[in-house]
Amino acid sequence: MLKGIGGSAGYGIGKVVIISDGKPEYKQHTVTDTDAELQRFENAMEVFVEKTQKMADAMKEKVGEHNAEILEGHIVLISDPFMQDQVKELIGNGECAEAAVDSVCDMFVSMFSQVDDELTRQRATDVGDIRVRMLKILTGTPDINIGDVPAGTVIVAKDLTPSMTAGIVKENVAGIITEIGGKTSHSAILARALEIPAVLSVDGIVDQVSDGMMAVVDGCEGVCILEPAMDEIAEYETKRADYLKEKELLQIYRGKDTVTADGTKVALYGNIGNPEDAKGVVAADGEGVGLFRTEFLFMGTDSLPTEDEQFEAYKAAAETMQGKEVIIRTLDVGGDKDIPYLGLEKEDNPFLGFRAVRYCLKNEDSYKVQLRALLRASAFGDIKIMVPLVTCVDEIRRVKELVAELKKELDSEKIAYNKDIQVGVMIETPAASLIADLLAKEADFFSIGTNDLTQYTMAVDRGNAKVAYLYSAYNPAVLRSMKNVIEAGNAAGIMVGMCGEAAADPLLIPLLISFGLGEFSVSATSVLRTRGTIAKWSKADADALAAKALSLSTEAEVAELLKASAR
Repeated sequence: MLKGIGGSAGYGIGKVVIISDGKPEYKQHTVTDTDAELQRFENAMEVFVEKTQKMADAMKEKVGEHNAEILEGHIVLISDPFMQDQVKELIGNGECAEAAVDSVCDMFVSMFSQVDDELTRQRATDVGDIRVRMLKILTGTPDINIGDVPAGTVIVAKDLTPSMTAGIVKENVAGIITEIGGKTSHSAILARALEIPAVLSVDGIVDQVSDGMMAVVDGCEGVCILEPAMDEIAEYETKRADYLKEKELLQIYRGKDTVTADGTKVALYGNIGNPEDAKGVVAADGEGVGLFRTEFLFMGTDSLPTEDEQFEAYKAAAETMQGKEVIIRTLDVGGDKDIPYLGLEKEDNPFLGFRAVRYCLKNEDSYKVQLRALLRASAFGDIKIMVPLVTCVDEIRRVKELVAELKKELDSEKIAYNKDIQVGVMIETPAASLIADLLAKEADFFSIGTNDLTQYTMAVDRGNAKVAYLYSAYNPAVLRSMKNVIEAGNAAGIMVGMCGEAAADPLLIPLLISFGLGEFSVSATSVLRTRGTIAKWSKADADALAAKALSLSTEAEVAELLKASAR
């Protein structure tokens, strides 16, 4: 049994097909006719964009527009003026197009790979994918057709790039195993969208398998078994059948309120990254949007989005949700994000640096643009403003002062907005947790970001495999922190929600019920499963389990208890 990261839930059993999509070889040479070589590069660019758009269109049909944007992002990346100018400069100096593309992509891969943020590091994989595909076009090397794999295939690869994933025929792929990638990698996102079980970051897996070898993929536990025994195959066939049956049974929760077994109603929302994602929340029967990440508006462009551009995006999400709550997080960027026009300097430790609300309050002119857009959009739905990375009362007070100033501006301009718009705090640091009672006097609501709260509480980089064992919301320190925040918010009479991954964890849900969490915000694909888990627990049973969990000393003890108590 080999351990990795469960990137996409489910169970798969099948025969291995190794997918190798290495960089094609080319002969480096000096060119004399640079104009002709520049034209050859331009022609290759046109082919790349055309092929990528076709793949993105195919992905839209398979898994929806949002997931297709991963591929459309490749077009944005390769069309970046800086990248283009770098390639053209090298060609102008006599390098062949292949060497110029290879060199510039290598520079970008190196730059992105050095960033601490896993989401930004994922862009290194994207650029690597672009490089391979551009070199194939320039050298005339044919693409791998992953769609040709037979039914019952377990795909094994160093990494499953977005362009490779685009060709998958999901009915033929039983599972995916890769050597690299995490839960937020594009390979994981696309595997989940295709509903294919996936285990990622299995060290050296490509060298341990051969084509035709039987393999079991357990995306729930993040393990895979090579050459399983007959009894292991039988065990996982049963698990797979039970998993699919349970998934089908969850449809009974569609259209129902989210209530505990003893009738306590809670809110069940969805997390989104752009306005289009709101349609997925509606389709999944989500009751609102608990986290709208606004960074997409600021990335992949060469200037700040205008007030009107932001207004239209926020308005679109609000209108899609038809009066249901939409919590929109203000800009959450730092030195780990590649947004050149913001002038963010690379920092030794960007996660503890100039980011999120700290950046916004030092750049109030651009922050006011976003806040004005949010206020204007609030006239079209139930929009709430959420402030990320708050660590002291001064920060939320200053944001509220800015909102008050902008309200006066809009009043003078006779522009409509929700005069009672709420401004809340995203709790994601130990500092915010420790002063939750003080913040609750200033904030209209709390939303716990468990991904960062766990990372900061445990002092662990969630993208660092060497310390991944410490990154767990089951750790007693993290549990106590969450409990403290929820109790402080409830005591102050404000809504307390959770928008991190822990909100959808079926093992953790009873503890959150016991602590008094009022709103769970999860990915659209997790809505029905989360509703089903909540329905299995009464407050009394949840309290009994929570009391046992909080009496334990280690993460392992808590995890063992929660697994043994799972329903």
